[in-house]
Amino acid sequence: MKDQIETYASKLVADRAADPTGIAFAVQDDQLYGTGEPYLADLARNILSRLTGLAVVVARPALPFAAFLMERAAAGERTIVPPDTETRTFLHDIPFLRVDEFRRDGTAAVARLLGARKGIIVEGVGIVAVGQLTVEQAYINYSSIYHATFVKYLHDLLTDGFRLPGEEAAVRDFVATYRPATAEGLVFRPGPLDDPEDIFAEMAAVGRYTVERRLVDSFFGNISCRTGNVVYISQTAASLDALAGCIDPVPMDNATTAGITASSELLAHRKIYEATGARTILHAHPRFAVIMSMQCEEEGCAVTDCWKECPKVRFLGGTPVVAGEIGAGGLARRVPPVIGGPGRAIVYGHGVFTLGETGFGEAFLAMAAVENWCREEYFRRLEQQFGRDRS
Repeated sequence: MKDQIETYASKLVADRAADPTGIAFAVQDDQLYGTGEPYLADLARNILSRLTGLAVVVARPALPFAAFLMERAAAGERTIVPPDTETRTFLHDIPFLRVDEFRRDGTAAVARLLGARKGIIVEGVGIVAVGQLTVEQAYINYSSIYHATFVKYLHDLLTDGFRLPGEEAAVRDFVATYRPATAEGLVFRPGPLDDPEDIFAEMAAVGRYTVERRLVDSFFGNISCRTGNVVYISQTAASLDALAGCIDPVPMDNATTAGITASSELLAHRKIYEATGARTILHAHPRFAVIMSMQCEEEGCAVTDCWKECPKVRFLGGTPVVAGEIGAGGLARRVPPVIGGPGRAIVYGHGVFTLGETGFGEAFLAMAAVENWCREEYFRRLEQQFGRDRS
């Protein structure tokens, strides 16, 4: 169990999701124990003692965006509701506990909120997330909340501007240090890939690259390779940086039950292969592509559930943006008609699909290019916001 804690604490640091000096876990093993930063470890242990789960992680986020969202919330609000797909399907909303209530009720208040949610934000402390059955679940829940608050804060900033003391300075520091995604130093097998062992090895490597280069958070995203009538696809809920043993070979015609554990996006992958000549597909949730996909400038539009019902195709730097529900929903209908030409497509609030004609190198480079374009466009619009806030 201690090895697992070290693994996931290291991942939080590598993901740049938590301050390395402010991470603690508590685990119910043979006995209840906490490890990490002493104050947070005691807090995690006390919280877990009030729950039925196996693990709790308490950590200070590497960026102050979650704290800013709490401060910007109206009096009486108790939750943050990010609009991205991950939050809608996985978290629903993110409760937060203000510092006065935490000081008054302490771990009892935290445990009460965690009884109904996977994680919460505690003012002055950070993000607290629970793993009901594994340490990995606690890490996943923390990472998902970090991603959701990152996306929501930067999304709101373009609309609402700066409201709090210290916001602009913190965001400027962030802009100055947030590096673009690159494929520098990465090695890709030349395609086409036909041998199953080559396919398994390359998918595992590219999945790991996608996580290491911050093109996906938590356990979201999926990857596939087609050879003949078989699609090799990552399993549902599989972490892209741990795909060994988590890749399913599934017939294109669904002639067997092999797809029962496959990614929930299996249908979308099949439809994309049917509509294009691609041999590989990479699907990730890069942060700035998600943010920019929700920056719609349409005026007087009657659509309310934009992520699901918008009938239009927009473009970000030549990449089409479409709406569509995940799984067997709308994106399996909306993405295939637009992705063939550019080899890439963005789904509103959800993420990016990219193609490789033979191998994964092309798909990975396209993913990085989409995210970097969206990053630069976001920073350009943010500079305009800096100017408006000073006028």
